[in-house]
Amino acid sequence: MANETALKVAVLVGSLRAASHNRKLAQALKAMAAPKLAFEELGIGELPLYNEELDQNPPRAWVALRDAIRASDAVLFVTPEYNRSVPGALKNAIDIGSRPYGSSAWSGKPAAVISGSPGAIGGFGANHHLRQSLVFLDMPVLQQPEAYIGGIDKLFDAQGGFAKEDTTKLMRKFLDAFERWIRANAPA
Repeated sequence: MANETALKVAVLVGSLRAASHNRKLAQALKAMAAPKLAFEELGIGELPLYNEELDQNPPRAWVALRDAIRASDAVLFVTPEYNRSVPGALKNAIDIGSRPYGSSAWSGKPAAVISGSPGAIGGFGANHHLRQSLVFLDMPVLQQPEAYIGGIDKLFDAQGGFAKEDTTKLMRKFLDAFERWIRANAPA
């Protein structure tokens, strides 16, 4: 695999906060994934709310998101849990990418989900709720290893890396599995 080209992975972070724990997680994963996976975070905070009436002349931000998803080999969702589900901004981005009906940018894109929370269950509800949507969107989703990151507020060292070796090992295992998943499931 040393001669293989880096896979382009669109990353959607469910939290809009610049210093969010989930954004830090995405950045730490990006550093670990190189050079095999090239992560590009797609901003979702400025997306106008989805409204079908705008599909005839979609906002530029919608077009840019859809084009970036289509140009990627895969998608990684990194999200906190809000009320046992995904944050509204992430759901809005998913809806925008899935429309207009019959033209979903998500269709066939291999995906993975990581959820993180300061609590012990690591965003389990958001993780599984998001997976339900991804099944409908025809996205093959990595099943193992599962990644529910509890105690995310204590996860990082001063440099933004993982503070504990066992976390580093889990994230390396996750990234290796995700790379294999993408190569096995990416559309031709």
